[in-house]
This record gives sequence, structure tokens and C-alpha cells, in this order.
Amino acid sequence: MSVLTIKGLHAGIDGKSILKGIDLTLRSGEIHALMGPNGSGKSTLANVIMGNPRYEVTAGSIDMDGQDVLALPVHERARLGLFLAFQYPVEIPGLGMGKFLKRAVEARLPEGESVNVSAFLKEVRADMDWLSFDRAFLGRSLNDGFSGGEKKRAEILQLLTLKPGFAIFDETDSGLDIDALKIVAAGIERMRGPGFGALIITHYRRILDYAVPSLVHVMYKGRLVLTGGTEIVRDLEAKGYDWIREGYGSPEDEIEAEEIRSGSALAEATHG
Repeated sequence: MSVLTIKGLHAGIDGKSILKGIDLTLRSGEIHALMGPNGSGKSTLANVIMGNPRYEVTAGSIDMDGQDVLALPVHERARLGLFLAFQYPVEIPGLGMGKFLKRAVEARLPEGESVNVSAFLKEVRADMDWLSFDRAFLGRSLNDGFSGGEKKRAEILQLLTLKPGFAIFDETDSGLDIDALKIVAAGIERMRGPGFGALIITHYRRILDYAVPSLVHVMYKGRLVLTGGTEIVRDLEAKGYDWIREGYGSPEDEIEAEEIRSGSALAEATHG
């Protein structure tokens, strides 16, 4: 069993503190969901785990099976078995998707080993058929001109090809129609097992109906304020995030809310 352990993590960007003491343990075989209002720090956590250089870690640790993740450059984190699926996958004109997948697999092999091209292509094509993804896309530039659903299929194809130990899905379900959503969820479920763990960052219940999480976490103002089962997802869908703000907010939050209410009342009085 592999374990990804985050302890006391503080991080920010451009001098602004965003994560304020995150403690989270993700074990292989588990799928966790991370929810919370916009601006809570969910995507910041994903970026920090994968080593986006724009973010600065000011305290805490990230450890994977005894390895200090924060000490590793991005490519070494990927080689270790970490994977990030983006909300908005980047288009890379001129880089063929087939060549990209082959090179990514080669980068994770021990020194001196090489890819069996025939076996590699056979497996990738079988995965594309399973994803209902036209094989012709292997010859196209990565994500270049792809629709939103095609980009997300390409992300799941990367997941199935690389077989990481831990994957983070940063709002991968955003903007998907129901057919594409089901395929994304099916890809996650296909990976589910003793050698794989996942953190699904989402605003919506619908993907969690297909890729059911072991645990659900709620982030608010850079902290994990609630952890539990899927009943949390149902509560959030029914009540929104107001009960989170009321139950876990700080006095500063109340001042901010009062200022917003006062400003709205003044605008209404002024403009009728």
C-alpha cells in the first residue's frame, strides 16, 4: 500500500496566504472527494502537490511512501507516480498525442529500459476504443482543436496509459455533458484498486454518483473544515455552502458578510 501524506501545509501565491494548515492522508485503494466554495484553495492544493513553481510553500510537508515530495521537481513527482488532470487542459500545437504518450511512458521507466512500441500501441488503441475516442487523434497535436469532451478523454487516456499511483482531478468534470462525464468517471473507476488512489476536486455531485468516494472533504478559507461520507455531498447539494460559512467561519468572515450586506442595502436604497 502507498500513502500520500500532507501535514500542516501552508502555501500561497504572490505573497497571499491561501492554504492554512492542510492535513490529509490518501491511501492507495481510496478515492477522496474535495469540495468547497470558489476561492477556498482547492486548485491551489492540486498545484502545490504537483509542484507548480508559482506557488510558495511556507510550512508543512507532503510525503509519499517516505519520499519528500516537496523536494522534488515536477518531472520527478510524475515519475514517483503523481498525476494531475487539469480543469482546462493546455493545447500544444506540434506535439503529436501518440508521441507525447510514448515519451511520458518512457520517462517513467528505469534507466536502460525502453518501450515495446508494438505492445504500447496495442494497449493505447484498446484504451481509445474503450473511451470511444477516435484512433485518428493519436496523430493530432495534443489537445489542439479538441472539443472540451475530447480534451477530457485525452486526460483519461493519459491516466490509463501512465497508470499513476495517485491522481488528482482538478474539476475535470467542469463543463462536460453527461456522456463525457460518464466516460471520465468510468476511467477513474477502471483505475480503482489497491495500486491507485485519487482526489477528485469538484463542485458537483453528479461525477460522485459514478465515481463514489471513500471520503468527502470540505475546504473553506484554506482549511479542511469537514470530513465524512457521501452524506456531505447530499447536504451541500440541498443547502449550498451557507451552512459551512455559518458553522466554520471566523469573526472576520462575519465582518466581511456584513459589509457585503450593507453595501447591497445601500445600493438598493440609492438606486431604488
